Amino acid sequence: MIVVAGEALIDLVPQGTGALAGLQPALGGGPYNTAVALGRLGSPTAFCSRTSYDAFGEALLDGLRRANVDVSAVQRGTEPTTLAVATIDETGSAAYSFYVDGTADRLFTAPEALPAGTRAVSFGTCSLVLEPGATAYETLLRAAADQGVFTALDPNIRTVLIPDADAYRARFKSWLPSVSLLKLSEEDARWLGGTPREWLAAGPAAVVITHGGDGLTAFTRDGAVYPVPGEKVEVVDTIGAGDTVNAALLHGLAAQDALSSEGLAELGREGWTRLLRFAARAAAVTCSRAGAEPPYASELGDW
Repeated sequence: MIVVAGEALIDLVPQGTGALAGLQPALGGGPYNTAVALGRLGSPTAFCSRTSYDAFGEALLDGLRRANVDVSAVQRGTEPTTLAVATIDETGSAAYSFYVDGTADRLFTAPEALPAGTRAVSFGTCSLVLEPGATAYETLLRAAADQGVFTALDPNIRTVLIPDADAYRARFKSWLPSVSLLKLSEEDARWLGGTPREWLAAGPAAVVITHGGDGLTAFTRDGAVYPVPGEKVEVVDTIGAGDTVNAALLHGLAAQDALSSEGLAELGREGWTRLLRFAARAAAVTCSRAGAEPPYASELGDW
């Protein structure tokens, strides 16, 4: 079982240009997209979050169920669902503004235990910023690491939600001793102001940096660097591409029985190259269609 912990929200995606373009609601949130992508790839997956009882909350749970994601660990509340309003530029890249005050996912509380059979837990995005839920997710991250569970972190920075950049950067560094695999975009890496070598020294066994359409690079503790190019595709938008990478990495590591620091160290060039190419291929499919619509296993062939 791979557990994904974090927010589920509704993306309001513009159907045209300009501030008054029509908005189409879509299921979203970085961790939510990761869970759906894992389910579509065929990995046994559970979602650990808090969702509303409103219509959007019900739709979010239905989306998880359709992807065969276990929702028994999802907490519920009467507060409204978080909304993220997207804008799409001429390259298909998305930017967001958020409506988060008093929403259900902010009131997540850390569970007493992870679901039975948990091999890995994935964290990231808004859930690690917005209190009081952020502290609860942080508690879960540290508890999972203390229990020897593989942990993955994608900070997926949303600067509009971070009131104190320096405080967030310090908090990010405090998470690293509890992280097995750190994945982030090159934009996030620049904003955080560190290097893969510095982050590896602080705790993770591997760091993966995405470069948009130019591919991905893995850095490991032994000093190795493994780059792979991106898959060429006509981009509709990039919503959910990074989340698909998260899922593909975890799915591929599980397939290689490498969900451990030791397993990451033993992958070598062949294992890392195969894994990163699979992630690039999966992300390309997501970019080729509107919204966060990650691929099914049948669309990718043998990982």
